[in-house]
Amino acid sequence: MLIACVQTGVHFASVQKNLNDVCQKIDRLGKQGVQLAVFPECTLTGYGYESREEALDAAPTMDSSAITTIVQACQANRLTITIGTLIREDRDQLHNAGLMIDGSGVLGRYNKVHLPHLGVDRFVDRGEACDQIFSTRSGCNVGLGICYDSSFPEPMRALGLAGADVIALGTNWPVAASRTAEIVPPARSMENHLFFIAANRIGTERGFEYCGLSSICGPDGVELARAKGDEETMLIVDIDLEQARNKRIERTPGKHVIDRFADRRPEMYSGLTNPVAKPSN
Repeated sequence: MLIACVQTGVHFASVQKNLNDVCQKIDRLGKQGVQLAVFPECTLTGYGYESREEALDAAPTMDSSAITTIVQACQANRLTITIGTLIREDRDQLHNAGLMIDGSGVLGRYNKVHLPHLGVDRFVDRGEACDQIFSTRSGCNVGLGICYDSSFPEPMRALGLAGADVIALGTNWPVAASRTAEIVPPARSMENHLFFIAANRIGTERGFEYCGLSSICGPDGVELARAKGDEETMLIVDIDLEQARNKRIERTPGKHVIDRFADRRPEMYSGLTNPVAKPSN
């Protein structure tokens, strides 16, 4: 299966300009035979909003012409994509969302659960689930995450346990998060023995510079492709999904065998669901 990670700039609060760029890239990816492509967080809208009202004004709805246009572009190119955007609904609801789209429509939607005190995440409504898997027509099981979600091992493990072959992570990592871009993707792919695509944006927006450093990692944390820095690029890799589905790793037959799912001891981890106590002053 040919997959792609799209590292690109974003026009702030201009859905139409971003839509034009996305459709051009979909055409290019289609010509190269790519089957699944991952775009960054908030690709359609930008991220650096200073109020909820400002973000609501810029956010499209699920039934907007922008989403319809992406569906049509995917249909013409036989491509499935994941893409980040703000989504407005019910007049005053606002989510930082990741959508999985192909030529038949929107296959899945994820609303960001872990919200940092940064950009538009200060104002959006929190998502309510982080363990949903969506399948492409070719049978690839995709788990969606957005940026800060990946800093927590629990939601990534939940996606792995739910059967994800690939975790598609759209991000807006600024330069201050460069180490996250370098460390987290290989760690999460190794922990869950699956493919991990981290698509970061580039450029500057409202005082923040974005670091790029997008990557595709394979099972066991093997780095298959990485952007050198903050250049615009599309990373394309041919993967074998069976590598992610076979969790049993025999490094030395009969002597060094691990299975990171079968070897778990969930009964030992009950404390993970307890709220962290705040230290007293």
